[in-house]
Amino acid sequence: MMMADASLLRLLQLASPSLPIGAYSYSQGMESAIDAGLVHDAASARGWIHTALIDVAARFDAPLQWRLLCAFAERDGAAVCDWSERWLASRDTAELRAETVQMGYSLRQLLGALLEDVPEADPRMLALLDATVLSLPAAFACAAAALDVAPPAALLGALFSWVENQVLVCVKTVPLGQVAGQKMLLALAPAVEEVARHAQALPDAALSNWAPGMSLLSMRHEVQYSRLYRS
Repeated sequence: MMMADASLLRLLQLASPSLPIGAYSYSQGMESAIDAGLVHDAASARGWIHTALIDVAARFDAPLQWRLLCAFAERDGAAVCDWSERWLASRDTAELRAETVQMGYSLRQLLGALLEDVPEADPRMLALLDATVLSLPAAFACAAAALDVAPPAALLGALFSWVENQVLVCVKTVPLGQVAGQKMLLALAPAVEEVARHAQALPDAALSNWAPGMSLLSMRHEVQYSRLYRS
């Protein structure tokens, strides 16, 4: 897949951990897994993230992100609203719901400022976003469409951003060394590609966010005695 230089640079900016939307303050249950001893070294961290990619993200989160990317690219307001509502309804703990709403709001505010400096950006993008329930995947899809990043590339960027954040949580909290974290990112790249391909081919009837273990860990995190992260 070839990308224009401008689109590639914009994707790198959207997927960067320095994007000021607060992603660094969330662990999505990883901190609970570390606290419970389920993740305790580089091997268990890599296994945990790989399983979350293949068994959770590939079956629901990535396919919904793909559908939102396509809906914004096609300026399809009805589809944007439908998939945005499904995403928010699928966040089955208070922390996960608060996370996606907070980061979605932050990205929406940032995007409004950024697009002032992109004269070719389609003004209908923000109107589509504002007409639906706010969540991070919806805001990310809006940003990708407004900045002319193709949906397949944007999906890879969103998945890599999630994996990188999970790795950073492990580097800080297990803890792991920086080199171990970079090795983990490199090793997980084929799984990211596999999940992206799977997400684009999965039919609507096969979508499933059944991950009770992840939900229970998220619930435990809400009452965890000592924690660094907000989810």
